[in-house]
Amino acid sequence: MRARTTLLVLLTAVLLSACRSREEMPFSTDPVENIEALWQIIDTKYCYVESKGIDWQAIHDEYAAKAALLPKNDPIALFDLCASMLDSLHDGHVNLYSAFDRSYNTAWYDSYPDNYNSGLLRNYLKDYRIAESLYYCTIDNGNVGYVYYSSFSNAFGGSNIRAVLNAFNNCKGLIIDVRNNGGGDITNAYKLAAPFFTNSQAIGYWQHKTGPGHNDFSEMETMNLDASLISAKWDKPVVVLCNRRSYSATNLYVSMMRYAPNATIVGGVSGGGGGMPMSYELPCGWMVRFSSIRMYDLDKNDIEEGIEPDVLVTLQSENKDDIIEKAIELINAK
Repeated sequence: MRARTTLLVLLTAVLLSACRSREEMPFSTDPVENIEALWQIIDTKYCYVESKGIDWQAIHDEYAAKAALLPKNDPIALFDLCASMLDSLHDGHVNLYSAFDRSYNTAWYDSYPDNYNSGLLRNYLKDYRIAESLYYCTIDNGNVGYVYYSSFSNAFGGSNIRAVLNAFNNCKGLIIDVRNNGGGDITNAYKLAAPFFTNSQAIGYWQHKTGPGHNDFSEMETMNLDASLISAKWDKPVVVLCNRRSYSATNLYVSMMRYAPNATIVGGVSGGGGGMPMSYELPCGWMVRFSSIRMYDLDKNDIEEGIEPDVLVTLQSENKDDIIEKAIELINAK
């Protein structure tokens, strides 16, 4: 897959460049120097400053003034100030790493319903099997296949997918549940999507930052799903379940599955995280991670803020999973 290979090569080059830059950067724990460096990195390399409508200059003025008041020997206070500044981006891909802490923003999902209850899920995952990292069983008296996948960081192979789909030969349809899946390796997202496409096809676009300006980007390049990844085929209905905690690679998976011929997306709005992250080092030695490559769906819509489901469902019942029940209903209707 040329576009994916190019993307990975580009990301590797960017990361190596970030590592080399540390050799030229003098070590410093000065709060003002570190806040200025952090602000500059985001200003010139983060890919969503403009699209999110962030007044980054106002953020600079606020936090530069606060940094000037910090003592120079209080790393925890400096860390908290840097983390607070990064929180204004509302981005789960933006993290600050030190030896004693890691920052993580939750604003992107805090105001959304959970739409996931592991206790209710146990009512459906009975007599399940595990194909590497894919938990699967039949539900609805054997009429519907059900797969739960908790993280795209967990590996699986073509033989695992074939085993799962073969187990559902007599089912009317299939549910793939990626709720609360925080992402991971996008290669696994492609592999899990492949059985639901008939051949190679474009599934989206990407572009990367090319300069310090907020709108300095490359031309869009196509992201392709290659037929070589299709280790098994499924031509019956498939319903993908997602919620706001379906993030990053999971968000990309939900986006590409909208273009599968027999797929329906059910649940809540996915979490977003449409950027490909890179890391950069501050003068004090801490690492900041942020998005530098933007991804789009096949209609060239930015997927950073999440994907709207085809059927919006919120958990309401105490003794059943309304989202799974809606998926069963849709499959039986087809």
